[in-house]
Amino acid sequence: QLQLVESGGGLVQPGGSLRLSCAASGFTLEDYNLGWFRQAPGKEREGISCISSTGGTTIYGESVKGRFTISRDIAKNTVYLQMNSLKPEDTAVYYCVADYSRLCRTATIEWIYEYDHWGQGTQVTVSS
Repeated sequence: QLQLVESGGGLVQPGGSLRLSCAASGFTLEDYNLGWFRQAPGKEREGISCISSTGGTTIYGESVKGRFTISRDIAKNTVYLQMNSLKPEDTAVYYCVADYSRLCRTATIEWIYEYDHWGQGTQVTVSS
């Protein structure tokens, strides 16, 4: 059974950093395209980043480009989202997603929440 479990969320001051982790089980990262999206209260889902099954492609949404970095550790079967220079508008629940067939592409990053498999989400709050 495929499962994604996020961790690493919390409260951080503006300008600070957090690293989210997404532990995968039931599949290997090299077979799936992976990503992150977020949703703030009263707002639509926002695709943030994805990494291709080969690891050779990483895509970022405009709002996080230059501040967030997606990576993966094959040995640990874990995906990460390093978030730097955090802003209050980054406050949201962050979800890890995976899909076997939907590709990681610039044209579709906005709809990455359509990936088949989701984690339960982890809350990130940026506030002083």
